Amino acid sequence: MDESKDVPKDFIKLKSEKLSVDEVSELVISPYCGAVSLFIGTTRNNFEGKKVVHLEYEAYTSMAETEIKKICRDVRQKWPSVKHIAVHHRLGLVPITEASVIIAVSSPHRAESLEATRYCINTLKASVPIWKKELEISRNTNGLFRDSSQKAEQVQLSQPFLKQNRRIRLYIHLYSYFKAFSAVNCEELGGKKTQ
Repeated sequence: MDESKDVPKDFIKLKSEKLSVDEVSELVISPYCGAVSLFIGTTRNNFEGKKVVHLEYEAYTSMAETEIKKICRDVRQKWPSVKHIAVHHRLGLVPITEASVIIAVSSPHRAESLEATRYCINTLKASVPIWKKELEISRNTNGLFRDSSQKAEQVQLSQPFLKQNRRIRLYIHLYSYFKAFSAVNCEELGGKKTQ
């Protein structure tokens, strides 16, 4: 294969479906590279001593993709030998043990791909508008769900409704947080808790 035909490529994807390690690693394989480094971020069952049932990710998609492209450009400036970069991030609910982010980088030698992979995940977490929420959820008798980390209740809505109405979903989250925040602050100031 002529190396000029194997031009460096960036593969960026934000999606609500389950991520595939095989798919992402295949994207970056090149006959000119002896190293493919992977980072796989998965949902663990705990956070700060609390049990986690799943993670939930939301993103400002167009801005997130733009920021990830910037990260790829930075990688190519810092490590010019890097051939291909793949960054796939899952949105929506991510159950325990499933991947929320997979990053793969290929280069002729391992040092560059390892360093570039570490840079990608650290920069992604610091600068890309993807928001994570750890949820510990239990059903109460009213058919409502309690998010114990935020002390807020919210109505369970069907998944198809939520996918079609992301803006409504955001408003529900904001309302829940505001309600919890105002109740806590009101009590701290000696006021009465509002319903």
